[in-house]
Amino acid sequence: MVLPTDTVYGLCGDPRSEAAAREIYRLKRRPAEQPLALLAADAEALLELVPELPRALLPGPYTVVLPNPAERFGWLTGSSPATIGVRIPELPDATAKVLAQVGPVVATSANLHGGRETRTLEDLPPEIRAGAGALVDGGELPGTPSTVLDLTRAEPRVLREGAVPAGQALEAARAAFGR
Repeated sequence: MVLPTDTVYGLCGDPRSEAAAREIYRLKRRPAEQPLALLAADAEALLELVPELPRALLPGPYTVVLPNPAERFGWLTGSSPATIGVRIPELPDATAKVLAQVGPVVATSANLHGGRETRTLEDLPPEIRAGAGALVDGGELPGTPSTVLDLTRAEPRVLREGAVPAGQALEAARAAFGR
């Protein structure tokens, strides 16, 4: 399914299904070595899946990479099974309603790997549109993906600058986690 977030449209599926993750990789043409993230409407929904989830920085335009000591969801973690990405965006109402019914999802941006971000449903590549089981229209979105923060080390790192500039994201992470 394709859902709007606070940044871009996301290609989403059941995180408990390895087949759903494989289909997301196939539709997006994403290398299997690259991880996908868990996305939820709120922290409580993610705590069952990732008990180590910190509350700081979430919700917001961040994807946070955390230690995954139990190596859960190996089909989502790419070549890094000891880490897992999580995202709790400030969701449009339509997506919040969907996630209230289905719970957390595995998600990545709904564009082809390396392609431009999907700001509207009209921007969806035809193969993603054809392969998605459902499309939820949230209108035009900002179009800048989430900032990816790695919190697996003593010092936070920005893996991808996105909706929040790198310096601001690092400052927020240091303040939130006292690092």
